[in-house]
Amino acid sequence: MPAYKKVTIAGASGSIGSIILRGLLATGDFSITVLSRKDSAASFPDGVAVRKTDFSESELETIFKGQEVVISALGATGFGEQKKLIDAALRSGVHRFIPSEFSASSQNEAIVQLLPLFGAKKEVIEYLKASESAGLTWTGIATGLLFDWGLLNGFLGFDIPNRSATVWDAGEESFTLTNESQLANAVIAVLRHPDGTRNKFLHVASVRATQSQILAALEAQTGEKWTVHKTTTEQELSESRKKLTVGDFSGALGLVRATSFGKIPGLHADYVKSGLIANDLLGLKQESVEGTVSRLLTEQETLK
Repeated sequence: MPAYKKVTIAGASGSIGSIILRGLLATGDFSITVLSRKDSAASFPDGVAVRKTDFSESELETIFKGQEVVISALGATGFGEQKKLIDAALRSGVHRFIPSEFSASSQNEAIVQLLPLFGAKKEVIEYLKASESAGLTWTGIATGLLFDWGLLNGFLGFDIPNRSATVWDAGEESFTLTNESQLANAVIAVLRHPDGTRNKFLHVASVRATQSQILAALEAQTGEKWTVHKTTTEQELSESRKKLTVGDFSGALGLVRATSFGKIPGLHADYVKSGLIANDLLGLKQESVEGTVSRLLTEQETLK
């Protein structure tokens, strides 16, 4: 089957969606449509067809007509809404659906137990499997946490401006993380190789690391000794769950960090160690922790 060219993205203004959109646009190979809610003030780059919609099934079907692929980058509040997108894609003759994974794997039971919110993602994959016989194919892409994105904004617990880090347990648990460009490249590879990625759940990564290795790379690049705050998986899980019980959604973010940093049986956060990684299938190269850290800090200096 030839590469897919006509692509619609739902959630293109979000953190993940904007990464995918930029990557697709940079190739110049795709005809891109984005879905935008009728009350949204989001703006998009030139060269993108913007379709305002109320996300009704009839409107979605009309928009999806003639499209080959629908990519969902909807956030947590939209995970369940993906079934509506799938139904409309199926009725409109769309060939491939890429659901909103792009994080820890919803196919790992330890992840779903840790983050029940990901149960909705798991249900979407099961829904897609049930749609295979009707002609709709799918590809899931698990990336783990985003490395360069999470370093720059402090999400991963490394505070670059203040030269401080929060390290879980001994900091020696290994995990894999994905850089923004690699996430986009994974999507592009799926679009360019539809046969080899048909009805598969794929795990990709940019780097394999431990928190201690990331800290060492940051200290080497900055030439400074960082302040380290020690914590434990047990402490982080307890605090995150307490926040959630009182409606503080930041608790969910703590649980998301635990999908990489947590010392939890069955987590399989290291896709290389667990043998899950599909980089070779997609033609994706692994990068080094040191290389990513050097690139980010150099870019920061350039912007000053």
